[in-house]
Amino acid sequence: MVAGFGYFNNNESMLHSMTGFARQSAETAIGTLTWELRAVNHRYLDVLFRLPEELRPQEQAFKQQVSGVLNRGKVECALHLRRAVDQRAEMKLNADLIQLIGTRVTEISKALPKASPPSAIEILRWPGVIAEAEIDAEPLAEEAAVLLTQALQALAEMRASEGQRIATMLESRCNDIAALAASVRKRMPEVLAGAHAKQRERIDRLDVQADPARLEVELALLAQKLDVDEELDRLESHIVEIRQVLGSGEPVGRRLDFLMQELNREANTLGSKSADAATTTAAVELKVLIEQMREQIQNVE
Repeated sequence: MVAGFGYFNNNESMLHSMTGFARQSAETAIGTLTWELRAVNHRYLDVLFRLPEELRPQEQAFKQQVSGVLNRGKVECALHLRRAVDQRAEMKLNADLIQLIGTRVTEISKALPKASPPSAIEILRWPGVIAEAEIDAEPLAEEAAVLLTQALQALAEMRASEGQRIATMLESRCNDIAALAASVRKRMPEVLAGAHAKQRERIDRLDVQADPARLEVELALLAQKLDVDEELDRLESHIVEIRQVLGSGEPVGRRLDFLMQELNREANTLGSKSADAATTTAAVELKVLIEQMREQIQNVE
């Protein structure tokens, strides 16, 4: 197993997206190593590798490197090795394979006499005809591990940059939600006074003598039914918590997703209690803002 290589601290005080791409290459004595990392959103951390045959035994070590940096996302990690041509090395041919190819070419020539036979150069290009020299996998694995750390850092930086954009958008929507909640709260005395006035007008139109005590009870029940102070308080409380979460520097995608559900619940209740068009419009606007936030949060680590 390859030893660890100084993981950097990815718990910076910012949001991290789950999407990103990174490509890092390095020249080695054996050839060119290239890591390509692609990350998309996922409920958990799911890491997939495509490795050269010589480095497949190191997959678990590489996976530990990835999990030491990333917390969530589906990450595809491909390592490519383009071997350098060693002009000093002896070119070893696979005689058995060449003989087998010759036999098959003869059979094809009999079946297709007009077909052109392959040239010697074309046969040399056949996979396995030239036997590649064995390589020492351990130093190659060490170099691949160092390069993977660099690729992970580049990926994390891209995810952090995208996360900062998301955080800015979420903060803007939080400001909009807070402003809507404040406007609804400011209008509530006027809304309740209007509802009371309508109730009294209905009684006056009936031309009956209302029991003052019973009327007061009815008006109190109406006020209780239309009162949205608790919903507004919870909306504002959730906004405060979202802002705290955004600045925590921890993986917060699941927590933010839960808070979106809570915000949506309060917006629905506000809409159901609405007694005027302005409050109904505010509830609809709240749901639009919350949905915009929720869509972005699906991509947050």
